[in-house]
Amino acid sequence: MFGVRQLGRSKRQKRFTQSLSGPYDVVFNPKTSLSSSKLSTLSHSQQLFDETPQQGLSRNNHLLFEFSRNDQNKEALNLFLGLRRSGSPTDGSSLSCVLKVCGCLFDRIVGKQVHCQCIKCGFVEDVSVGTSLVDMYMKTESVEDGERVFDEMRVKNVVSWTSLLAGYRQNGLNEQALKLFSQMQLEGIKPNPFTFAAVLGGLAADGAVEKGVQVHTMVIKSGLDSTIFVGNSMVNMYSKSLMVSDAKAVFDSMENRNAVSWNSMIAGFVTNGLDLEAFELFYRMRLEGVKLTQTIFATVIKLCANIKEMSFAKQLHCQVIKNGSDFDLNIKTALMVAYSKCSEIDDAFKLFCMMHGVQNVVSWTAIISGYVQNGRTDRAMNLFCQMRREEGVEPNEFTFSSVLNACAAPTASVEQGKQFHSCSIKSGFSNALCVSSALVTMYAKRGNIESANEVFKRQVDRDLVSWNSMISGYAQHGCGKKSLKIFEEMRSKNLELDGITFIGVISACTHAGLVNEGQRYFDLMVKDYHIVPTMEHYSCMVDLYSRAGMLEKAMDLINKMPFPAGATIWRTLLAACRVHLNVQLGELAAEKLISLQPQDSAAYVLLSNIYATAGNWQERAKVRKLMDMKKVKKEAGYSWIEVKNKTFSFMAGDLSHPQSDRIYLKLEELSIRLKDAGYYPDTKYVLHDVEEEHKEVILSQHSERLAIAFGLIATPPGTPIQIVKNLRVCGDCHTVIKLISKIEGRDIVVRDSNRFHHFKGGSCSCGDYW
Repeated sequence: MFGVRQLGRSKRQKRFTQSLSGPYDVVFNPKTSLSSSKLSTLSHSQQLFDETPQQGLSRNNHLLFEFSRNDQNKEALNLFLGLRRSGSPTDGSSLSCVLKVCGCLFDRIVGKQVHCQCIKCGFVEDVSVGTSLVDMYMKTESVEDGERVFDEMRVKNVVSWTSLLAGYRQNGLNEQALKLFSQMQLEGIKPNPFTFAAVLGGLAADGAVEKGVQVHTMVIKSGLDSTIFVGNSMVNMYSKSLMVSDAKAVFDSMENRNAVSWNSMIAGFVTNGLDLEAFELFYRMRLEGVKLTQTIFATVIKLCANIKEMSFAKQLHCQVIKNGSDFDLNIKTALMVAYSKCSEIDDAFKLFCMMHGVQNVVSWTAIISGYVQNGRTDRAMNLFCQMRREEGVEPNEFTFSSVLNACAAPTASVEQGKQFHSCSIKSGFSNALCVSSALVTMYAKRGNIESANEVFKRQVDRDLVSWNSMISGYAQHGCGKKSLKIFEEMRSKNLELDGITFIGVISACTHAGLVNEGQRYFDLMVKDYHIVPTMEHYSCMVDLYSRAGMLEKAMDLINKMPFPAGATIWRTLLAACRVHLNVQLGELAAEKLISLQPQDSAAYVLLSNIYATAGNWQERAKVRKLMDMKKVKKEAGYSWIEVKNKTFSFMAGDLSHPQSDRIYLKLEELSIRLKDAGYYPDTKYVLHDVEEEHKEVILSQHSERLAIAFGLIATPPGTPIQIVKNLRVCGDCHTVIKLISKIEGRDIVVRDSNRFHHFKGGSCSCGDYW
């Protein structure tokens, strides 16, 4: 038993040529027709037909229907074309059948030719043919043609109405589908199960749950609630409307269920974040002997990805191979996503390579997104370029969204992000919601909050991601009041708010020193929006109090938390103890942090820095010795700058750059000009027990100063400079960069581990509060 305990178009296919070599002499033999219909290719059928005499129309139709019934649509179409070439007669039944085939193959061209044949042969008035024409046009996205045929039909039945309604649903025209459903009722057309299933599907897509409940009532009154696929549609509708308990009630009330029923309910649990319930239902399904379908595999694999259960995913992978479903592109893509989310990106790429020749935009997007999630953004961008250049696969909006997320990484090229933005405009996807939201995030994280705001203002529709990105973006750029203004705009519009929204809002208050406001918004989140605070919310509050020097209040909050404080909270408090020089509380925070993460160098370094700042060199030496004993390595400080589409990195005292001589000469020049401007080195930021003169040298060679000096000599005068640093900018460097921005007449943006600093004309956007 494989259960929880063990587990733990192309959208348009190639059109088939009508230039078939040789006429098809199609015949029928009652003894062999069924077996011939199951043959996989028409050539086998041709051999059989050549051996028997010509028979009647109904027998040819039988073979045509058999091909269609067994999803051998290409063979059915070729057979029909052969019949026409050989002059064999056709009737309404064969025309209806081949129209269905054209719809399945998304072949509108042949479908239109068959339409002409229907008119020529006088079958267009046949209600079955007319209905099949509507169905074909809607499936091939020719909505206006489908509507025209429907309007011209003199006789319509419930199937005709349902075909048009389902067509609207397939083309995402759910409002038209609902209007047509209302018109059916006004004209006295009694819906059948397929009608209800189509309507419920449209309501599920639109989240129109109130209307869905009304349709549910109609289903019960019509006595069709026991129909399996109607029940499946109701489960799906309630699940997508976040009414999973109602979906479960419908599921439990179903007297008969099929694999689709089980998958719909499992998918409903997954969609609503009820992973444990999903696994339990999957296990129950296996106990009842329900056959695992490809759709179920894909759903459960997605579940494994969500909860990052790699062992379960691998067992499912084995079961997929055992069941012979590993050829399915959707399943392979689902597995690839699971491996990526479980940090097994190399195995995900192996799966991707095994799909060579059948990779589509979905699989390409999945692997690109996987590399982004695993922090390998350069690889993600390279794959995007390879997809277009070498494979000729055109990206969709989700591909652009993924690659733009890669460009949001601190070390990504700013220019590349702009180029991908241009590509999205040329491809017509820049206004897609997921793309524009990714653009807002990308520009905000890359230091260009003005461009982020421009994209945000141009958005016709905004999702929660866009709003949250702007709130967080302004917060990180020191524009706290603008963050709060956007938040209040959300509230005035009665928009959905979530926990991430409040993280951004409290962070905005933190960076702006708005302690009372931050406390008020935290209380608002809990009392008015009934959002349960997470570790991250408490971490933001501790940061809010700590930056303001209210360390006792921060500690009091930690003690009152409903769960033990995590490493992030203790690290936040420890960093504040370093700034406000609280040795005793710093020792406690360091002890707690080391007990949670013994190999985290930040705990040792911050405590060491506290001792150094306090002048207690003996205790500092003990901490350094402890680091050596535990083989804990201090994270090296790096600063990056992008010049002419190339990224250059610097360490403190770095001499590896080819232009090191010029860089240090620029630093010497700046040193003289800085002192003339009134600068005096603040050597307390040098945490080494050395002479003052040596401390001044150490300060002057910090990595961010080297990067800025290089930027000054490598870019035209007046050009903005942007630096990224992996650690917090020290106070002395902050003072120096403010002065450099003034004496050099440059706008300088520095992104450190905490926030963005915009230096201009001798001042910083943080207001010296960071």
